[in-house]
Amino acid sequence: MVLGRIFHALINNAQVVEKLAESRPIRRAAQITAFAITKAQIAGREASTKLLRSETLQQIRKESAQMPGDVQEMRRRASRLRDTFVKEVREGVRDANRQIKDRK
Repeated sequence: MVLGRIFHALINNAQVVEKLAESRPIRRAAQITAFAITKAQIAGREASTKLLRSETLQQIRKESAQMPGDVQEMRRRASRLRDTFVKEVREGVRDANRQIKDRK
């Protein structure tokens, strides 16, 4: 309880915060944090681009636009969708394995 109050008082003191911001460990922590956030944003953009280009998503959009008339047609479409999805997952695993091997 007492430590919390001391910490709160220090954090609300502008001079203490400014001194801490000028210290090397705090600056380095900020750099690492900024790097991690930037790296995550880039990875997110790449993943969303890859998803939008995926055959599975395109096939889902196409299939959802056309409602099948019978159960057999639904099964055929579901089977094609499953096959496309499995193919893309396998390709993704192969790509990930190649990237891991390239880093070594």
